[in-house]
Amino acid sequence: MLLLIFFFSISSQLFSTSSSSSSHCTTVTSTKTFDNCKPLPTQQASIAWTFHPHNATLDLCFSGNFISPSGWVGFGINPTSSEMTGTRALISFPDPNSGHLLLLPFVLSSSVKLQTTPLVSSPLDDHPVHVVSSSASLYGGKMATVHNGAAVQIFATLKLSPNKTKLHVVWNRGLYVQGYSPTIHPTTATDLSSFTTLDVLSGSSSNPKTSSSQTLKVIHGVVNSLSWGLLLPTGAITARYLRHVESLGATWFYVHAAIQLSGFLLGTVGFAMGVTLGDRSPGIVYSLHRKLGFAAFLLAALQTLALLFRPKTTNKFRKYWKSYHHFVGYACVVIGVVNVFQGFEVMGASRSYAKLGYCLCLSSLVGGCVAMEVNSWVVFCRNSKEEKMRREGLICSVAGSEKASGSGTHLRNFD
Repeated sequence: MLLLIFFFSISSQLFSTSSSSSSHCTTVTSTKTFDNCKPLPTQQASIAWTFHPHNATLDLCFSGNFISPSGWVGFGINPTSSEMTGTRALISFPDPNSGHLLLLPFVLSSSVKLQTTPLVSSPLDDHPVHVVSSSASLYGGKMATVHNGAAVQIFATLKLSPNKTKLHVVWNRGLYVQGYSPTIHPTTATDLSSFTTLDVLSGSSSNPKTSSSQTLKVIHGVVNSLSWGLLLPTGAITARYLRHVESLGATWFYVHAAIQLSGFLLGTVGFAMGVTLGDRSPGIVYSLHRKLGFAAFLLAALQTLALLFRPKTTNKFRKYWKSYHHFVGYACVVIGVVNVFQGFEVMGASRSYAKLGYCLCLSSLVGGCVAMEVNSWVVFCRNSKEEKMRREGLICSVAGSEKASGSGTHLRNFD
């Protein structure tokens, strides 16, 4: 029952991660009134605009929020696709010298995405996106200052290509500016989904790329949480506590093998999804999550292959194989569980009901382990005590028979 609750909670929570931060949208600003306004799906951002078909010009206002007093907020138009590379952007940040709000134009090339070169300002007067004018102001007037959560409005007038009303809008925000060069933005799921395609004539928007990637991320998260985070720990628990139940015989081994094999196969599917997601996002690497994923998969593969070289119980190398099997198995379980929690951080669901549901399931397993461990120690101590008493009884009976060979005294009560 807990597994079902967990599955539905994690699915619904992760699907709503990218759409839970849209903002209120208004067409009225301090300097201008626009015809249309649309909340953007992430970062509490929005865009208001007025399109003039007779001369193909677009007046717009992008609204966003700073996440650091020394950070930056920007938006841009990509002439070809909904992605960062190739975007013509306007980025606002406080002047490092005077503290006044700046707005500079940038072209985001692939070298910037891969962080091989710093971002350098360049004019946006090329044919795909021609900026006629631009400005930025903090919400609240001249007395407002840049701080964490401060709202900024970026105004721009663009000259569009004739009959081109669909724009690939990209936006984001970062923590720091080095000199006059904005640094890379955070790489959470929300930050990596900050783009959409907007039709300024009809007002409609779409983002099939985000929808597809988000769906794959959710499936990746659910599959890996069930496999690495629940099935493999359950299989390890089965082997540790059921093998000593004499009435089960060898049944515990087949149950253990079935659970672990199912977890490994399901985890392999989730691992392949993770590799696919990495290939779709060149230059964006969740280093710790990736390393833990490869480590868990490698250990699980070695554990599975070890079954082919499992010595017989009479073999002298059996004890070494058991030590290897236990060490690799427990290491795989621990790394897998840690990586599940790391995955929640990557998905931006560190405080979600999905994580709470997983924690409840994991807590149930841990609670069961504690109860069975205590029971095992109670049984072990009782058996040890009985064995000690039995040995003492045998010694006493032998001593008694040597001293009084004709007596009928027996110490059967210790047996």
